[in-house]
Amino acid sequence: MQILTRRIAVGAAVALTTAVLGACSAGSSSGEASGEGRTDVVVGLTGEPTNLDFTTTSGSAIPQLLMNNVYEGLVTIDQEGEVQPQLAESWEINGDRTVYTFKLHEGVTFSDGSPFTADDVVASIDRVQDDWTLSLKSKMDVVEKAEAISDTEVAVTLQHPSNSWLFDMGTSVGAMFPDDLSADLATEAVGTGPYTVEDVATGEHVTLAARDDYWGEAPAITDVTVRYFADANAQANAVRAGDIDMAYNMQAPDLLSSLQQDENLQVIDGTSTGEVLLALNNAAPPFDDLRVRQAIMYAIDRQAVLDTAWAGHGELIGSMVPPTDPYYQDLTDAYPYDPDKARELLAEAGAEDLSITFDVPTRPYAEAVAQVVVSQLKDVGIDAKIVPAEFPAVWLDKVFTEHDYQMSVILHTEARDILTIFGDPDYYIGYDNPQLSQVAEEADEGSPDQYVAGMQEVARMIVDDAASDPLFLFPNTVVADAGLTGIAANATTESMDLTGLRWSDS
Repeated sequence: MQILTRRIAVGAAVALTTAVLGACSAGSSSGEASGEGRTDVVVGLTGEPTNLDFTTTSGSAIPQLLMNNVYEGLVTIDQEGEVQPQLAESWEINGDRTVYTFKLHEGVTFSDGSPFTADDVVASIDRVQDDWTLSLKSKMDVVEKAEAISDTEVAVTLQHPSNSWLFDMGTSVGAMFPDDLSADLATEAVGTGPYTVEDVATGEHVTLAARDDYWGEAPAITDVTVRYFADANAQANAVRAGDIDMAYNMQAPDLLSSLQQDENLQVIDGTSTGEVLLALNNAAPPFDDLRVRQAIMYAIDRQAVLDTAWAGHGELIGSMVPPTDPYYQDLTDAYPYDPDKARELLAEAGAEDLSITFDVPTRPYAEAVAQVVVSQLKDVGIDAKIVPAEFPAVWLDKVFTEHDYQMSVILHTEARDILTIFGDPDYYIGYDNPQLSQVAEEADEGSPDQYVAGMQEVARMIVDDAASDPLFLFPNTVVADAGLTGIAANATTESMDLTGLRWSDS
């Protein structure tokens, strides 16, 4: 029997090497502003959650705010992309890798005061399978049953061995909720994490307050205000002026050079699991034709898109697999920029002088990318008409839910989401390849080496079919007061982990 036990590191987010050029905070040199004695932080973001319920509401903004801060799982994913203990202090795996037995930390309570026990684990897993409405719920399909052995021990039996399940438990589908949950999750978050949601001001901010009864290491920051900006430049200017202490996932790349020269600020280029995807509706004309999809792939100069739209910040990857995943392979050469080849394929498909609609969410990266893509498609005879789609409300309804679109562009931030996006023909991409599911299932059940090889085959199949175009891997750029430490800059899941933050002088 394999036994896995690791040191619990609640709130110990890894701070990456930073360009700290001064000790004062932006906009002031007073002791309070520089962090001395401070226990509060103001964080700026540009993607506001529509509510607090990530079990029924799509989009990354909710788990970005709540995971690790308000909600916790049995395990968590660290800054290197590795599985670490969280609510489970250890676990055992049986010989055929189908039964995981978790030993839970004692003395853990939810924010409503109720104790966290094995019954809550069972209920949370069952709730994903029975009540969640998001496609992410499929990550729990492999679970046959979860059983409470005692208050502090739970056994989860899988239908077959799975190389991916434990990692997935470190993402939002692994969040733990009370067994007798009665709260309206859209307005009330009940988790075991170090913070509670204190206040929600729609269109403005969300405030988090540290719990006095938190079971683990208390965070140094007791009060967090997360301010939401509709404009990325406003977010950047706010951190420069000292109105906020940290601009997380900063989306104004053209301002980075000047921000890096500000001695009161630090600029951190972290990595992410977010792929900027040029989404093609495989279930609707003209993208139900492989030749048209391939023409799009050849028509796009991805390096030019990255350089022009995002000032070169990011990385070309060629598939929906970031380099932090074990089955990453460089597929950037699969469709080299070749406008002549694109025109040839369009002619072969009888799609010369093609006109399409391009639903673009109102997000800075999407709007910048769309302008470059439209220009490049025009060069091969495709007239792409931009239709702005307010994000999240309009885009989620029209494109994601109703599939009423031809082409769009969106940042997919969920970790290891290639099968979520391309393994379900009812997903908004509309990609249908039964062989892919078979290869993926065999890979998941196989040895670790077979898992890597199988998932690499899955990625190649999707690329060969030109199902959609992963333009580039999105960077996680953080600009913060030079006195703020403990910044978890790598977005290895959807979570923006705030639990390790502290002021250097406090």
